[in-house]
Amino acid sequence: MPATPSSRRKVAVVGISLADCGRVDTATPYALHAQAARRALADSGLERSVVDGFASAGLGTLAPVEVAEYLGLKPTWVDSTSVGGSTWEVMAAHAADAIAAGRVGAVLLVYGSTARADIKAGRRTSNLSFGARGPLQFEVPYGHSLIAKYAMAARRHMHEYGTTLEQLAEVAVQARANAAANPDAMFRTPVTVDEVLSGPMIADPFTKLHCCIRSDGGCAVLLAAEEYVADTAKAPVWILGTGEHVSHSTMSEWDDFTVSPAAVSGRLAFERAGVRPADVDLAEIYDAFTYMTLVTLEDLGFCAKGEGGSFVEKGRTGLTGELPVNTDGGGLSACHPGMRGLFLLVEAVRQLRGEAGARQVVKAGGRLPELAVASGTGGWFCSSGTVVLGRG
Repeated sequence: MPATPSSRRKVAVVGISLADCGRVDTATPYALHAQAARRALADSGLERSVVDGFASAGLGTLAPVEVAEYLGLKPTWVDSTSVGGSTWEVMAAHAADAIAAGRVGAVLLVYGSTARADIKAGRRTSNLSFGARGPLQFEVPYGHSLIAKYAMAARRHMHEYGTTLEQLAEVAVQARANAAANPDAMFRTPVTVDEVLSGPMIADPFTKLHCCIRSDGGCAVLLAAEEYVADTAKAPVWILGTGEHVSHSTMSEWDDFTVSPAAVSGRLAFERAGVRPADVDLAEIYDAFTYMTLVTLEDLGFCAKGEGGSFVEKGRTGLTGELPVNTDGGGLSACHPGMRGLFLLVEAVRQLRGEAGARQVVKAGGRLPELAVASGTGGWFCSSGTVVLGRG
């Protein structure tokens, strides 16, 4: 259904799903992709035949060709952009643009990983870095792991703005509190600030509970042109605005350790959506480490630079707080099978639909949330993709 040159179609999320998540010892990553795809199509009420676009990354030698073949799809539009955790927000932006321009009608985004099971079975091991060629060759000899780079950035924020270990720990505490209301979360037992601070040190200042969990899992999101909405099973959630940005690869080229690329991607997404951060009812933010949540809140404009520490205190990011964040428990408690960005979109849509069960965010007067933002981060704050979604 091509758009005319003078028109741009609206784009909606019409199907979402989770594959089995947490501890999945008997499935392959391909099987999780297929499970998530089937469930998302069932959620949408549309037939597989409508899918003419496909996006996937992280699996196969010729991603997404191998995964599309496994799913029995022969798309005429594909995307295999791979920019770490922000991959899926960036892919959603590309897909939304293509749908709006009439190049494709319905795009399926799918992810699946058995990262945890592979470690347990000895099929993979931990690695020090992503590689030792190109620009990274100048950092690898010094032993910088990915987590160490995040830890350095957190220490800089603490030095510049007086952010405390207790404030960083509060991010983990609130994520676990949100996860307690999520039956699909991998870890649901509440934790305290003292428990976070007293855990085994991983990379100063991060103890174990400052870091995301390792899980298996998968999910899928189906985007479609407005013409399809009349035939879908659920009310649409509209893509209102998107933004993407890459800032650096090596730490030496990062201008300011206290500013993430979300400062640009967020600004672009809000401008294109025609809304302000103050209008947003909830935020789903990539949280491989506690500092990511704190600094992304600043860079998206929910608080001023340097005030993230005070913002996360006193339950502000809880399910009943002024800005619920990572309502499913996030990567710190719910699941983190690798490139988690697609899970942010699934949870945002679930909340806007009012399908989140015990963790459902309810605004004043008992109304459902109307606006959500999903912001993914890739590498060590190397890339960012931000998507603003709206109901009705």
